[in-house]
Amino acid sequence: MKITSCRFEIAAFRPEDEPKSFEPEVVFLGRSNVGKSSLINALLGTSKLARTSSTPGRTQSVNFYRVNESFRFVDLPGYGYAKVPESVRKSWGPMIEGALERRRERIVLAVHVVDARHDPSRLDQVMQEWLKAKEIPNLVAATKADKLSGNARQKAVRVLASRLENGPLIPPLLVSAQTAMGIRELWKELDRALSPPKS
Repeated sequence: MKITSCRFEIAAFRPEDEPKSFEPEVVFLGRSNVGKSSLINALLGTSKLARTSSTPGRTQSVNFYRVNESFRFVDLPGYGYAKVPESVRKSWGPMIEGALERRRERIVLAVHVVDARHDPSRLDQVMQEWLKAKEIPNLVAATKADKLSGNARQKAVRVLASRLENGPLIPPLLVSAQTAMGIRELWKELDRALSPPKS
């Protein structure tokens, strides 16, 4: 897909702040500090649209990005980072699940972002179980794969495939925001999800 425009639309801290229109949405979710914002920037061909931080847990809102004035990327708060206030940590679960529930009819794909260098956590498994239960189409994108050797990459795909049950029968995609590894392959899946069904 050719990106002709992309812009930050709104950071929603409350349901009433979220966009009301019904354009298709691709949501990005994953643990804190896993590289969701960097991946969004890489997909959109920019380095500045989605704010990145070396401080885990910084994203505490649901961030909406308007792409080509026809669909949205939605960056959900990272989950599972302990070194933030308890009140913030407890708000993440309801915020993530609430956004997915409210926007279910708009969501064409959930991109579950994990770190290719580490085995999936129990929270990652719970998120996959939740997506499956809600019948939300999803795929697993494993970031920072450029930091692994060839053999380690193959092992990472096997481990992720065995421990995370993603909706479509798509093997986990190894990606890197730094080297653009896997970005084209991920866009193929996004294009497929965003394409209107043929009659």
